[in-house]
Amino acid sequence: MPKIGVEQSLTDVQEQLQSMGFDVVQLQKESDAKGCDCCVITGMDQNMMGVQDVETEGSIINAHGMTSEEICQLVQTKVEQQH
Repeated sequence: MPKIGVEQSLTDVQEQLQSMGFDVVQLQKESDAKGCDCCVITGMDQNMMGVQDVETEGSIINAHGMTSEEICQLVQTKVEQQH
């Protein structure tokens, strides 16, 4: 089962992904992204201060401006492409 990391504030996305059968973990710190097939972030703190540390080999989805349905559809597509 694909493991999806979701930023803490995106509870509607977490619930919808769980109902789709994904293993969902909350991203509370950068190291939580390790081992995730895909991560969904709000984009609010994306690359703050110009530093990017890659903690996951999976896809990163910036949820800014997207509905939960759009986000979940994109997660499904990204996971299918990886497997």
